[in-house]
Amino acid sequence: MSRFPRGFVENSSMEEPETPLRRASICFRPINPSDLERLEQIHRDLFPIRYESEFFQNVVNGGDIVSWAAVDRSRPDGHSEELIGFVTAKFVLARESEISDLIRYDSSKGEETLVYILTLGVVETYRKLGVAKSLIKEVIKYASSIPVCRGVYLHVIAHNNPAIRLYKRMSFRCVRRLHGFYLINGQHFDSYLFVYFVNGSRSPCSPLDLVVLVLNYVRSGIKVVASKLRMKQEEKGLRGVKCKDNTRCLLPTQTKRNLASSERVSSGYDYV
Repeated sequence: MSRFPRGFVENSSMEEPETPLRRASICFRPINPSDLERLEQIHRDLFPIRYESEFFQNVVNGGDIVSWAAVDRSRPDGHSEELIGFVTAKFVLARESEISDLIRYDSSKGEETLVYILTLGVVETYRKLGVAKSLIKEVIKYASSIPVCRGVYLHVIAHNNPAIRLYKRMSFRCVRRLHGFYLINGQHFDSYLFVYFVNGSRSPCSPLDLVVLVLNYVRSGIKVVASKLRMKQEEKGLRGVKCKDNTRCLLPTQTKRNLASSERVSSGYDYV
């Protein structure tokens, strides 16, 4: 396994309501060496990917990884500092990242960076309380405080619908689908790549945006053609209507005007 594993977020902890935290005693702090055993245990419980000891050492000792822990200060019997959730992340150079082509660079700021979320999880008894959302906000706030940082990004396995919905609600942008990104128990799984831009960095138009735009354009064109063909068929049918005396009846002026009006309306295109 590489020094820094591919990021992974746990499935069921992601589906979170927009309501505030139920427990006011839930606090957030950096992960420290005393969290090592608990951190390893939660990763084993939540993730199908095995993480090497070097990864955990980097997290707890603040090496190349930044981290936040969620704890419940109201817990009795000395458990008030025990992890109930966490997020780990690392800095990467923007020009060397997977989204280097989506960054709007500012040469006056020197070497620009991104924050990549490695792992994010919440223990079962504290899910659906907004803990994961608050942890993500901590990462965004930290990234925004660094002038040379251009954004926060992460990977989400393609079938993790709760996480996808959460990131979309938090204004992350889905910019790519990566085929076979994860290898879990000998099986490949696709992932989506999500980005939250900070400090004025915005992609003018991502590849995924272009694909959606083209598809919507083509879909709208097909609808227009189908509508015109249908209207022509209706006109032919109306022209062929015979009166009681076996003579062909003319279309009333008002009906023709309505048809022309409908055709004009149907010729508009929908854009994203």
